[in-house]
Formats: sequence, C-alpha cells, structure tokens
Amino acid sequence: MLRAFVNAFKIPDLRNKILFTVFIIAVYRLGSHLPIPNVDFDVLASEVERQAQGGVLEFINLFSGGALTRLALFALGIMPYITSSIIMQLLTVVIPKLEQWQKQGEMGVKKITQWTRYMTVTLALLQSTGLIFLFNNQFQGSIREFTPPRVAFMVLTLTAGTAMIMWLGELITQRGIGNGMSILIFTSIISRLPFEGASILRVGGNMKFSVIVALGLVIIVAVVFMEQGQRRIPVQYAKRVVGRRMTSGGSTYIPLKVNQAGVIPIIFASSVLYFPTLIGSAVGGGFKSFVDRYLANEGSIAYILIYGLLVVFFAYFYTAISFNPVDTADNIRKYGGFIPGIRPGKPTADYLQRILSRITLPGSLFLATIALIPSIVLAVWLLDPSTFPFGGTSILIVVGVALETMKQLESQLTMRHYEGFLR
Repeated sequence: MLRAFVNAFKIPDLRNKILFTVFIIAVYRLGSHLPIPNVDFDVLASEVERQAQGGVLEFINLFSGGALTRLALFALGIMPYITSSIIMQLLTVVIPKLEQWQKQGEMGVKKITQWTRYMTVTLALLQSTGLIFLFNNQFQGSIREFTPPRVAFMVLTLTAGTAMIMWLGELITQRGIGNGMSILIFTSIISRLPFEGASILRVGGNMKFSVIVALGLVIIVAVVFMEQGQRRIPVQYAKRVVGRRMTSGGSTYIPLKVNQAGVIPIIFASSVLYFPTLIGSAVGGGFKSFVDRYLANEGSIAYILIYGLLVVFFAYFYTAISFNPVDTADNIRKYGGFIPGIRPGKPTADYLQRILSRITLPGSLFLATIALIPSIVLAVWLLDPSTFPFGGTSILIVVGVALETMKQLESQLTMRHYEGFLR
C-alpha cells in the first residue's frame, strides 16, 4: 500500500490532484473554525458543555466536523446539500419533468444539479434562521444582540458558508480525487474522532475504551465486507446486426449490492425521529415529557425499536425508488440480452424485483444494527451515545468514502501501469 502511495506521487497529474484535494480540505477545516459575528463564544462553549446535546443538533454537528457547536462559518456543514439531493431524488419519481431530465443524459443532469443548488441555498436560509433562534433560546447569552439586522447578517453569513462548501465540493469532484461532497463529509467525521475517543476514555476508563476500540475494528471489517457484497445477475447477449456490422455476443452481469441504499435510510430515520422532538419543544407539557422519555432517549427500548424499524423501512423504500427493475429489464431486452433461464420482459422484471427484495432484507438489518450500536452501548454502560465514534452513520460513511476513493486511485494507477492498492 505504501508503494502505491509513492507511485501515485510519481505521476504529475495524479500528484496535482491529490495536493489540490488536500488544499481544499485545509480550506474547509479553516472555515469550520472561523467565527461568525455577534456570538459570545465563551458563553456558547460553557453552555454547550453544560447541556448535553443529541438529536438533530448532534447529527448536524457530525457532518459539520464540530462547527455547529462553535457557530462557525461552516456551522451547517453539508446537510442542506444532502437534504436537497435526497428531496430531488424523491421528486424525480413523482414529477414527470424531472424524470424526463434524468433520462436526457448530461444536459438533464446539469439541470437537476442546478435546481439542487437552488434548493440547497433555500434550505440553508431556513435552517440558519431556525438555528439562530434555537441558540438564542437554548443557550442564553450566546447571541450578543438579538436584533433583526444582526440576525439577518448572521443568517446570510451561515448561508454563504453553505454555498461555499457546495462550491468546494464541486471543485474536488472536477479537479481532485474522489467525490467532493463525500470527501468533505469524510473529513468532518474523522476530525472529531480524537475528541470523541478522549471523551470515552475520560468517562468510561481504560477498559471500556479498549473494548469500544476493539468493537470499532470489528464493525469496520463488517462494513467493508457488507459494502463489497453483491449479487451478480448473469446476462447473456446474442449476436446482432447493427447497420452493416455484426456485433459479437457476450456475457456480463448486473451487480446488485446487498446495501443498495447506502447511508440514506439512517439519515431519513434520524430526521423522522426528530420531528416529535421539535414539536415537543414547541408544545411542551406532557407531550414533551413523553417525547424526552421515549423518543429522544437513545437508551430506551422504545427508541431502539422505532429507530430500527424506520431504518429497515427506509432501506426498502429508497432501494425501490433508486433501482427500477422494469426499466432494467426493458434495457436488457432492447440490446438483445436475456438472463439465462428467464424470459425477457415482465418475467425478467419480476425476477429482478424478487432478488432485490431478498438481498435488501440482510442489508437493511445490517444498517439497523450498525445504527443502533451507540444506543445499545448507552443502555448497557450508561455512556453518552453522541461520543461513540465507531457507530451509526459515521462508520458507514468513512468506510464507504475510503473504499470509493481507493478504487479511483487504483484505476488511475492501473491505467499508468503501476501496481495499485489491491493485490
């Protein structure tokens, strides 16, 4: 592996891409520490330390690399872009115009990307406004002057920070290595690992820290195994006459991943569980007590069961909208292909749907297990799940991004006749 890294730096083009990516990451981390105006950071730091935060605040803080609790320039992180991307994917299934754009190729993708940017800025405006009001109410004294002009300036600053993150991610995608947004999320998550590890060591002691580190290594191996797992559906193509040429037949396969939905079900489930918490904060009274006891308490049995069921449900839901067996079967038939033993057309679509439903079950159960590990640790050891660095969304994203980036470097090295990372 070390030889592969050395070979990567021997190639000028690849070396420039790696250095450019590192430079953008440095800019991103700098923005995660730059303060926005009109915030008393001493009061904010003491209030955040006094009040243990969970729910969506901790979720956003994960994706911002700790910038949220500092109210830094990049406090919102990449969450508005992720949310808008998910909404656009859902709308593509519902709105025929968006579905038409998606089938237009590169031009259609550009249009969808442009609307995703507009939605990201809109969501950033809404989230930053709610965030300023939340911090002013929950962390008394953290906002120096809560006046309309000051609040508007803070909202515009946070929105501009989100727009800049989106631009930095696109720069990495165009001129660097890997997917830009994924690289920035990866950077945010791993930047918090030393702090979270130190918190566990301080609260739980050496024994619990060692057990959690060992458990984290086991989870990493399991995630790599599951992320690489796929069901390969063989497809045979017959010889065809195209114009004056005869194309030779051949065989290939359709790779259906066991975890087809990725980390999206966990994000959806966390967002749905936050709605009762938000309503409870506004309503108060007995409903708030009920929510705090059962739906916001990550160590309760009710929370573990509901969260796990939501992850399984959204895994099936997102897989259903991201992979269309009917379109896949039509494309196979259009190009003269068939699955051995299965008739083309509707039987092929039914066969693909049946296989997809079967492999999604272990994938969804795996996602639910990984997502619930922090809650189970909390229930057993009475530790804060927000300080657990090897569970839930973070481990899936870190391993997934690392694998995809490694594959890109592997392909670049292989094209230039160098040995890659994999033997």
